[in-house]
Amino acid sequence: MSNAFKVFVIFMSVMDVARQPYTVKWLILGILIGSAAGASALTFYLMLRLTTYIFLNLLVGYEQPEPIGLGGSLMYAPRIERPWLIPVSTVIGAVIVAYLAREFRESRAGLDAIIEAYHGRRRPFSNPVLHGFINVVLSTITIGSGGSAGPEAPTGNFGGSLSHFIAKRLGLDEEDKALAMIVGMGAALGAIFKAPIGGALLAAELPYRRDLEVRALYPALVASLVAYAIFCLVTGFKPYLGRVMMSTPTASIPLYVVLGFVDGAVAIIYIESLDGVRRLFSGLGVNDVVRTAIGGLIIGLIGLATPQVLGASEGWMDLAIYARLSAFSSQVIPLIILLALLPLIKIISTSITLGSGEVGGVFAPGLVIGTFTGLDMGLLFHSLYPALTPSVAPFVVVSSLAMFGAASNAPLAVMVMLLEMTSNYQILPEAVIASAIAYLMTTWRFTVFKAQRINKRHARHE
Repeated sequence: MSNAFKVFVIFMSVMDVARQPYTVKWLILGILIGSAAGASALTFYLMLRLTTYIFLNLLVGYEQPEPIGLGGSLMYAPRIERPWLIPVSTVIGAVIVAYLAREFRESRAGLDAIIEAYHGRRRPFSNPVLHGFINVVLSTITIGSGGSAGPEAPTGNFGGSLSHFIAKRLGLDEEDKALAMIVGMGAALGAIFKAPIGGALLAAELPYRRDLEVRALYPALVASLVAYAIFCLVTGFKPYLGRVMMSTPTASIPLYVVLGFVDGAVAIIYIESLDGVRRLFSGLGVNDVVRTAIGGLIIGLIGLATPQVLGASEGWMDLAIYARLSAFSSQVIPLIILLALLPLIKIISTSITLGSGEVGGVFAPGLVIGTFTGLDMGLLFHSLYPALTPSVAPFVVVSSLAMFGAASNAPLAVMVMLLEMTSNYQILPEAVIASAIAYLMTTWRFTVFKAQRINKRHARHE
């Protein structure tokens, strides 16, 4: 431990943070946790840029679209100089991840590990800083080489692990250390997606399927705002998906009811696919390096025909919102067939990436799957009812938040996050309707986060 950190710990111990009133204690801790979460988000972001540059840019000659809030442009034109090297990139990345994961098995853990530890069903990492950082390394190699996974699991895991480390050093009790973990997780997610309020709500919603951890809201808001400020000082304060101007006629409300049912069904398919493919790879009877390499090869072959599913794919969300269909064009698959298949292909590619043993999150791919679904439904509704659907943008955004809100059993947090990411609240009524329908289809049985408990009462009696 550095001398500066020792002095800091002594100073905080003299202040006796653990014995301060609730608001004072969690204001101080929120600032500390938010700083750690912001640093974890920045670490992931910068490392992902590096691995993406090495694998996809230098090796393959492919530059992916970026979200507008991270420097992307709607004028994006896809170009791949050496497409035959896509499978090479994904296999190399998969093998590196498999070998590293052998040495750091705990570092494969994602958000479920934080939720499990919060509920006392898993011991926190013995060395949270090391394992959190290794998790970031593994996931940035996975995503940077073309694996279909999201940034939120490693970022949230690192943020939560660092927060537990801080709470432990300051002598907090077990209850406060557990709370600090989910606060750090939510703050890191709020930072990486530039959605601080949504990140705070995630800290309260993710532990349960049908309940809220209200105690987390105040510290999570403080921590998320601090983490957001730190992350945006480097990346800029523009909303993640840019400022999306959109509205929808009141008469189109029934279309969002239909969209809600479709998103609920897609969420169930996504969840079942993740579980099924994981079981399939586990039963192959080969060692973990071979298993992960097989997954990487399959992803690379899929990416040859549909590069839209490589990596986290968040940049395609803006292109879908603004219906830049020319960017989706393919020399292999007719455009209309490609658009229809993209939600399913992204589900399959994410399931194979994670099921074969690579490391990353399910959150961002879930948003992208919802985006592709919304684009398809928006185009369908526009062809049938052009007066009610002047733009596909509302359907794309609402579908994204409704689908993953249902899959994660966190509809409120995901809804607020997407509205923050687009800086548009005019579609709130439609978002509530579609989210509620999709959530009711999944909440009793399905979730991507297996560590979630039904509610506080059930958690206490386990």
